[in-house]
Amino acid sequence: MFGRQTRAARQLEAARALIKRLAPRLNGRASIQLWDGSKIPLGTATDPNLCVSFSGPEVIASMLRRPTPANLLRHFARGHIDFHGADLHTVIQSLRDSAIERQGTPVGKLEVIRALMPFLFQSSSAATIDHEFKGEVTGRARKQIENVDFVQFHYDLSNEFYELFLDERMVYTCGYFTADDNTLDQAQLNKLDITCRKLRLRPGERFLDIGFGWGGLLFHAARHYGVQAHGITLSQNQKAYVDRKSHELGLADRVTVEVCDYADLQGQYDKVASICMYEHVGISNIPSFMKKVNSLMSPHGLFLLQGITRPGKANMKQFRRLNPERRLLAKHIFPGAELDHLGHMIQSMESGGFEVSDVEGWRNHYIRTCAMWCRRLYDRREEASRLVGEEACRLYQLYLAGCSLAFQNGGARLYQVLAEKHVRRTGSSLPLTRSELYADDDEAQRLAG
Repeated sequence: MFGRQTRAARQLEAARALIKRLAPRLNGRASIQLWDGSKIPLGTATDPNLCVSFSGPEVIASMLRRPTPANLLRHFARGHIDFHGADLHTVIQSLRDSAIERQGTPVGKLEVIRALMPFLFQSSSAATIDHEFKGEVTGRARKQIENVDFVQFHYDLSNEFYELFLDERMVYTCGYFTADDNTLDQAQLNKLDITCRKLRLRPGERFLDIGFGWGGLLFHAARHYGVQAHGITLSQNQKAYVDRKSHELGLADRVTVEVCDYADLQGQYDKVASICMYEHVGISNIPSFMKKVNSLMSPHGLFLLQGITRPGKANMKQFRRLNPERRLLAKHIFPGAELDHLGHMIQSMESGGFEVSDVEGWRNHYIRTCAMWCRRLYDRREEASRLVGEEACRLYQLYLAGCSLAFQNGGARLYQVLAEKHVRRTGSSLPLTRSELYADDDEAQRLAG
């Protein structure tokens, strides 16, 4: 007993000394809370409410032996490492922002190793988690039928869970902020309307939404633009939700949905949208996806594609290498998903028979959207944990915070690309300018009323 107490005292002393040594370099607004309840500030102007906690010395021992993103994620998912005082995005952002003016001398690796010596023979805490996709997560060797498992792992988690942090229309894609004070509800309404404007929807047109989510765009297009709207998904939960909602809104005669893979869809449509479903296609399947969409469209039909991308690399082999963070995202959040780059997206559209007419970057909009989602989920984390379990709730908070920061860093991008089905020996059917898209800036406000 005496030896264990002595080692415990040495571990606490070593942890405090190392944090105090690192603090001037970090200059953070948060504190570190150790397993005995003591707090050590990471800077000179800390927020007393913000802290990062460690549940015991075994967590530090575990991270010392396996200092990997996967191990860090598992400890956070199990609550061994936690953030307090604000949502995860706010805490991480505060640590990043306050580290601009660093002080003190650099801390060498040898000094860190010596400080961690008391943890060397400490047993590690187990950090295994259950919320993960059990199959092959990259999707690169996928068969078309496997898309169902990938999509349902994420989207069929729980409709009630997504209701906790999405807007009132249940739009699970980037909002469009026309003013700094836009709420999430307003930003999503703005997005739905600018999307319909770009597609120049007209009453009676046949409109297809590939991967319709919870139906926000279908309902908006049918109600305010008078189209016959049809959507396809691989999520049973989303189909059931939209079927019920269309009757509640009195739109059952104008909004129809089905569970169907895009490769199997038949029919003819005047306008097509695919809003952030593109990430689930897989880069190897994108050429066939473009050709399939083109085959569903009438001459001069408009196709609006919104997709998350990454910056391009020197070649596609280098671009498609999976780093540890993207592999973790695939394993625990989005199995089978793969981000393209803008150049390949446009090339694929052109080779698939489309003429690209407009490209708009929305990176700054997604920074805000993901941060808002993260805060809303944090505020209702207890309800979320009851619905999907604490692990999934924590992983989604980490995913939303990480996405916002990835867009802020520029490692992730978002584009809306408008294209027209090309018809040989004819000009484009689109107007000469974009002025009609923004002629009435108060339109979204009018619709909200």
